[in-house]
Amino acid sequence: MRLSVDTIGVEVASGATVLDAVRAAGAMVPTLCYDERLTPQGSCRVCLVGIRGRAMPACTTPATDGMDIRTDDDTARRAARLTLELLVSQLPARALDIPAERSELVRACQHFGLTSSRFDGATRNGGVDHSHPYVKLDRDLCIACNRCVRVCAEVQGTFALSLAGRGFDTVVVAGTGGPWVTSPCVACGGCVDTCPSGALSEPGLADPRPIGRTTTTTCGYCGVGCTLRVHVRDGAVAAITPAHDGPVNRGHACVKGRFAHAFTRSRDRLTTPLVRDGGRDSPLRPASWQEALTFAATRLAGIRDRHGPDAIGMISSARATNEENYLAQKFARAVLGTNNIDNCSRLCHAPSAVGLAAAFGHAGGTNSVDDLDDTDCILIAGANPTEAHPVIGARIKQLVLRGARLIVIDPRRIDLAEMADVHVKARPGSNVAVFNGIARVLLDEGYADQGFLRTRASGLAELTALLADHPPDRAAQLAGVTPETLVAAARLFGAARRPAIVYGLGITEHAHGTDGVRTLSNLAILKGAVGTPGCCGVLSMRGQNNVQGASDMGALPDMLPGYQRVTDAGVRARFNRAWRAEVPARPGLRILDMFASAIAGRVRAMYVIGEDIAQTDPDSGNVRRALAACDLVVNHDVFLSATAEHADVVFPAVPFLEKDGTFVNFDRRVQRVRPALDPLGQARSDFDILHLLARAMGADLGCPTPADAMAECAALTPTFAGISHARLDRDGPLHWPCRSPDQPGEGRLYLDSFATPDGRAALAARPYLPPGEQADTTFPYVLITGRRLVHYNSGSMSRRTPNHQLRPHEVLDLHPDDAARLGLGDGDLVEVTSRRATVTYPVHLTDTVTPGQLFTTFSFPDTLTNALTSDATDTDTGCPEYKITAVSLSPVPHRADSRAAGR
Repeated sequence: MRLSVDTIGVEVASGATVLDAVRAAGAMVPTLCYDERLTPQGSCRVCLVGIRGRAMPACTTPATDGMDIRTDDDTARRAARLTLELLVSQLPARALDIPAERSELVRACQHFGLTSSRFDGATRNGGVDHSHPYVKLDRDLCIACNRCVRVCAEVQGTFALSLAGRGFDTVVVAGTGGPWVTSPCVACGGCVDTCPSGALSEPGLADPRPIGRTTTTTCGYCGVGCTLRVHVRDGAVAAITPAHDGPVNRGHACVKGRFAHAFTRSRDRLTTPLVRDGGRDSPLRPASWQEALTFAATRLAGIRDRHGPDAIGMISSARATNEENYLAQKFARAVLGTNNIDNCSRLCHAPSAVGLAAAFGHAGGTNSVDDLDDTDCILIAGANPTEAHPVIGARIKQLVLRGARLIVIDPRRIDLAEMADVHVKARPGSNVAVFNGIARVLLDEGYADQGFLRTRASGLAELTALLADHPPDRAAQLAGVTPETLVAAARLFGAARRPAIVYGLGITEHAHGTDGVRTLSNLAILKGAVGTPGCCGVLSMRGQNNVQGASDMGALPDMLPGYQRVTDAGVRARFNRAWRAEVPARPGLRILDMFASAIAGRVRAMYVIGEDIAQTDPDSGNVRRALAACDLVVNHDVFLSATAEHADVVFPAVPFLEKDGTFVNFDRRVQRVRPALDPLGQARSDFDILHLLARAMGADLGCPTPADAMAECAALTPTFAGISHARLDRDGPLHWPCRSPDQPGEGRLYLDSFATPDGRAALAARPYLPPGEQADTTFPYVLITGRRLVHYNSGSMSRRTPNHQLRPHEVLDLHPDDAARLGLGDGDLVEVTSRRATVTYPVHLTDTVTPGQLFTTFSFPDTLTNALTSDATDTDTGCPEYKITAVSLSPVPHRADSRAAGR
């Protein structure tokens, strides 16, 4: 449509509003009730413009072809100014003292030249609610615009806020109107972000002092990859806000990425190297960088020269950048001379890499998260996005509220199960049976895309033969659900035009996790829902910020960057020439194999970057034995972790807010990470530490900057050939594969052909096999581990922020029926015993778990959950079976303080 704004001609798309046209023309009208993410409501009447002599609200008036819009219309301006003046008359004077860049109300008053009100009206005296550590309410500044309520509903999907009172007394409330901290608010910050008047704020932005600088970077918590703007004042983070042009988060964030940044200036940050020079029984002491580097270099070289390169194991980190992971694997292979390099994706999504590569060709999800916008049915399996990946959880809620159907396959009644059309509450360890049962229904009832199967898939005959023994009633029996539930899920998925599959660690962290990924992928192939125009595909929800990237960069024992096999002589020759070193031909050890080899005396040194393996890895007692058996343990970390306490030398590292480089998120999107803060004390990036240590060992790793490291990786790796820091800074994030500088990157894969040997998607005939560990009469309960909203992984960052006030200790989720049998009440202590250890927890009674099943996390070092977890691993990848641990429960006798938190 062509129209004019103040005589300036503009073109806007069909469906645009007058406000869209005004902004397209570069003109300005203020708004108070408008947020581009929300359905316009036109209630504030501050955006009035003149159209054919009438004053009309710009935000709700549709633009039409030939329309003449006047922002300087005198009638419209006078009406808007009067409306604003009446509104200001109800507010305290401090409402206009807020810095203009933080208050749309102040900017609107400036636009109209309004500094005070001519009217003397009643004013409120509602007071403040500062009960929440992050969301601060000043009731007297509330203008009842309803934006916070709508953001909570339309963007976050929590529906925690409402407007209470009538007329002049209307004000926002959380929950039932009690203290904000006791409400269902999940502290996403959306209400603070949208509030135009300062009624809702946060501590760093309530401080009127100016912000010194703002840096755009990528979040370092979960694998979603939110774009954040970090606002720094006096050398510390004042606030973090989501970028409204963020391609993944679209202006949204969560309690961790938005608010949990105080750890960066925690008093227990490591700021100087530490060495232990009197044996493991001696304390770690501060040392200079030169002393620590010489100590580590001499000991590493001695072990390498005396026992051989394979006597050293190196573990890189999903919290490190791509460039740091690239440098770590180069250090292992070119300096130490070993392929004994692995990263924590081994413990979570290794089955995804292997399973997705076998099914489709690449070791990542098949589609961009943007494709979810077009789905009409979402199947969520083994994932709890609203807690582990909150921004994606909120996106899924938006889609369901707009009409998408939802299937949840999870043993717990997670938040999204409350919105699901079908909840398959499958028994832990029964994933393969469930997916085979659904596949059988898809084939039997004609839901499969036979044309796609004939021309673009392989393995149908073998799968059909296997499924002959997997009718829905047998699958349902194995899963502990009714056949009707399983059939209902299959029919809902089968009837969808654009189904999407979203899965997480509840699929991979099993003894048959790779089989779970393959049989889940079968469902997308049977429906032709991958590699086709308009498809929504399969998305794997990566747990940590750079789990995908750590593996992409070759921090794996059998793969060089870009998943190029170390056994391929041609690939090795290319790296040998570039690195001027010999890459070993034999694959190295996986993480858990490193531990076994250390205990057996074959691995003599462990080099651990940014991972607290003594807390987060399974059967942590075994991990500690492995560390104790080593002659040398080298560690980089931001804090003195449980692993660092076993180390002989600890290098002080920096968190993501002090790093330069890139991360890869869960949908293969390469995004820039930029330093917002200077390193604290003598702390250095993992990138710099690896360079310094290599130099101390007489080696030169080349690529002196992170940009140079990405350039070297791109030159050696066809998958990343078109990616560079300069291009990312210029053009924004890019999906891999991106094979040349003139290619845009591939968000939706396989439109022409799958990257398998025969170019077809590979169906997998995988039978159900029982879990690696099973409950019995001695250990009758099944413990499931996972994530909770406010803490992240080991908790080393989130526990050092006010998030700790929101969840100060870990609990064990227990069904009330089980609690009644054991005589336990909420908050009572219970001993949880597995075949390996005993750990005590306070009990939290909830029916979100099934009787006989328990749930907890490993975010608190005083409850060593991973001392309990199973040593069973996935048969294909060595991924641990975190999701099933057989345990017994024993109530702790009551004492006067037995219900104390955090015991």
